[in-house]
Amino acid sequence: MSPLILTSIKVSFLALGVIFLVLGILIAAIKVMTSLIPYRAPAPVPAKTKPTAAAPAPAASQEDEHIAAIQAVMAHRLSGQQNLQITQISSK
Repeated sequence: MSPLILTSIKVSFLALGVIFLVLGILIAAIKVMTSLIPYRAPAPVPAKTKPTAAAPAPAASQEDEHIAAIQAVMAHRLSGQQNLQITQISSK
């Protein structure tokens, strides 16, 4: 084989060795840090209780849901205009 190919193979193996060495050092550092500062799970969130005396909300009609969806899309497309008000949809 030519010396150029042998040199390129040596450089490739040297580069792979350096990469694996650095990865090994990173893994060891992470293991040391996790042993020094152990993970603590966050406190559980208390469950919300349903109000018993509250009256059920009236069911929204399908037209109200369509109006709300269109209004949200238009407000988003118009860069968050908050004064957009859609009151009725008519089909032709």
